[in-house]
Amino acid sequence: MNQTPVETYLSRKPLIRNLYDNPMSAEDIERRSFEIIDNEAPSHGFSHIEWQVVRRMIHTTADFGLIDMIKFSPDAVSSSIQALKSGAKIFVDSNMIRSGLSIARLRQACSNYSPQDIVCHVADPDITSSARKSGLPRSLFAVKKAQPILNGCIAAFGNAPVALMELNRLIMEESIKPAAVIAMPVGFVHVTESKDEIMSLNVPYITIAGRRGGSPLAVSVIHALCALAAR
Repeated sequence: MNQTPVETYLSRKPLIRNLYDNPMSAEDIERRSFEIIDNEAPSHGFSHIEWQVVRRMIHTTADFGLIDMIKFSPDAVSSSIQALKSGAKIFVDSNMIRSGLSIARLRQACSNYSPQDIVCHVADPDITSSARKSGLPRSLFAVKKAQPILNGCIAAFGNAPVALMELNRLIMEESIKPAAVIAMPVGFVHVTESKDEIMSLNVPYITIAGRRGGSPLAVSVIHALCALAAR
């Protein structure tokens, strides 16, 4: 006799039982994930050290389509690693990045890292007030407020192209020199242009050309750089 849908459902073995029977730790799963990425990735021109960053981004998104869009300046990885090892401040354009960054991972690069070393002003009351009065985005004023710590910092953008454009202005007009810029704002307005501009400036950068990006990708880049700095 054929089973009813309810009987079929109740007789099924939950997928998690396979994991109970064949245990894999989180570290095992991550390691296997990287093996799959390495095996399935198309040919590319990244150096071995750049690939460690790229595959972490692919691990975050399960998207091999990013390979053709990720761009590194020649000194991006080395400058980022040096900054992390020295405990450089990390400016971020969203609290999502600040929440996503692991202090434990940062301390793999430098034991002195604390939550106070991750700077995000976008939700500060004075920033909200300035944005309301001017009609401009909060992210622009958040960058202005962070100017004292921008020299030698790692600046990470996963949300606001306007913030990236303001940093670009400070680089061009005020001679600000971050150690590295993780330029991954996402969207449709000012996004491509802001990335093109940072790639034209004499600062180390890692970016995703075009409209794609996002805070999780910016976080994944910094975590990959921390792992490289810990070696």
